[in-house]
Amino acid sequence: MEQAWLIPLYGVIAFAVLALFRGFLPWQGKHLSLLAALAAFVTFWPVLFDMVGRGVGLYHFPRDWFTAGDLSVGWGIIVDPLTVVMLGLVTFVALAVQVYSLSYMRHHGADDPRIGWYYAVHSLFAASMLVLVLADNLLLLYVGWELVGLCSYLLIGFWHERPAAAEAAKKAFITTRLGDVGLLIGIVLLVVEFGTFDIGTIMAGVADGGANGAVVTASAFLIFLGAMGKSAQFPLHVWLPDAMEGPTPVSALIHAATMVVAGVFLVARLFPLYEAVGSAQLAIAAVGIVTVFVGASLALVETDLKRILAYSTVSHLGFMMLALGAGSLTAAIFHLLTHGIAKAMLFLAAGSIMHAMDGQTDIRRMGGLRKRMPVTAAAFTLGALALSGIPPLSAFWSKDEILVAVAGGLHPAFLVALLAAIALSALYMARTLRLVFFGELSRENERVRESPLPMVGPLAVLGALTVGIGVLALPLGGGYEGIGSFLYDAVGGPHPFELNVLWTVVGTTLAVGGLGTGWWLYDSRPDLVAAVRTRLSGVHRVLVERLYMDAAYQWTIDQVVLRVSRGLALFDRRIVNEGAVDGTGRVVMETGKRLRYHVTGVFSDYGSAMVAGVGVVALLLWLRA
Repeated sequence: MEQAWLIPLYGVIAFAVLALFRGFLPWQGKHLSLLAALAAFVTFWPVLFDMVGRGVGLYHFPRDWFTAGDLSVGWGIIVDPLTVVMLGLVTFVALAVQVYSLSYMRHHGADDPRIGWYYAVHSLFAASMLVLVLADNLLLLYVGWELVGLCSYLLIGFWHERPAAAEAAKKAFITTRLGDVGLLIGIVLLVVEFGTFDIGTIMAGVADGGANGAVVTASAFLIFLGAMGKSAQFPLHVWLPDAMEGPTPVSALIHAATMVVAGVFLVARLFPLYEAVGSAQLAIAAVGIVTVFVGASLALVETDLKRILAYSTVSHLGFMMLALGAGSLTAAIFHLLTHGIAKAMLFLAAGSIMHAMDGQTDIRRMGGLRKRMPVTAAAFTLGALALSGIPPLSAFWSKDEILVAVAGGLHPAFLVALLAAIALSALYMARTLRLVFFGELSRENERVRESPLPMVGPLAVLGALTVGIGVLALPLGGGYEGIGSFLYDAVGGPHPFELNVLWTVVGTTLAVGGLGTGWWLYDSRPDLVAAVRTRLSGVHRVLVERLYMDAAYQWTIDQVVLRVSRGLALFDRRIVNEGAVDGTGRVVMETGKRLRYHVTGVFSDYGSAMVAGVGVVALLLWLRA
């Protein structure tokens, strides 16, 4: 475990080599990036086995970095169950996406002279997330956090010659920066209060209850603001759908294992802080359930396949935050894991469709693709059913845990909303499945063929995991008592998985009902869908326009921010620069001009002045006498 720091190091080395020397390497060095991902995944396993061998717990391996006065900063690592789960997810998904990219980018960017740069940033992206996961102190965590944001900007805008991609990259960067300001202030408050960056020391101080309550509360809310930005929580979710302008493998990595799960991980890592601040935990739950509905509602009317999956990610991130707000770290991280596997598969399947259809993403121009792309269709179907909560697929188990957590830890209103959200999630997934893969194959799509092996291979592996990874919830023997005992709750110690019959039946019934209703509507009754859309045209228009939030933000920028900025710029130019700074200089110059008139250079003038001066002095002396 003490060698876990090697896992991100491979990606950092690959980035450095590719960034500097990719022009001298065969295929611009893309296979070096793949080897780095493979090495990271292979190194993960000894770390896992070492923890199991020593006994599951929290292991801290400190290292000194630098000191500043009385403040000592390290760059050590924490290896605990939370770290191990994240290491496994990030390294596996990064490897799968790298393999997939070999074929996908050959078709979509083979002639791009920057293809080596794509793989370089890809390596740094995964490495940055791994640094964030392993960090034992808030400064190192913040370095990884900001590097993740930088890499997302570079990869979303990889095809920056497209105006939409350039705008999407800027939108993601700026929106997440708003949250990051809160995160930075929250970190500073904690460091000032506790005199250290060390996460363990800070959490112990919070748990002791001796810290300033106002500082702890303010820090909890400010740090959650950073998590809201990264994990696309309402109202800072607007960047995520536009991030689809990047290459599809990047979307899979962002949505499954890096950027968007960083916020959920941050709250989980600092969970004792939120346990100590009940109001912040309630706020997390409230933001989470609102985000669930916003994402699901927008997915229901979206017609772009990748954006549907993006809104699905927004919704499921809301599920994770809701679980954290309910006090169940286990349910949140277990859902993060199951969702990450399924969502990586869904995005790679979407990329497979785009590969076969020359970049087409409009689901209205699809249909019947299962006849031409059986592997892709099977993988997408598995992912959709899993995220809908159909047993025994992966996300069924984690959603059941979320239901139990919300039923036992929050107000019944949250439970009612969660049950409605489960049905809505299944409904939009059924719509997508029906319109994309079933029905009649159009004449223009008859030429569509299944994607090559490097693309469908990762889909097959992810599909197998989607079917089987849910068993991690159960005791498997050999000392393993299930995910609840391995990834224990911060509240109440280990929490073994419980198959609550009532909530399992209710959740499964709602999921099946949502799928059945969606299939019936979009397969047999499109006329009813059209009638509802007409009758509720106002609501439909609001959803199509994304709740007008993008328009509201743009109006705020144009009419408030830019106008205030222009007013401040005018004040700065006229009052500060021209008045205070330039005005002082002008006063000095004008005074000099006036004073220089007595300097004539004529001796008689100076003599006259001297005589006059002597006369004035004599007069004054006479008057005084």
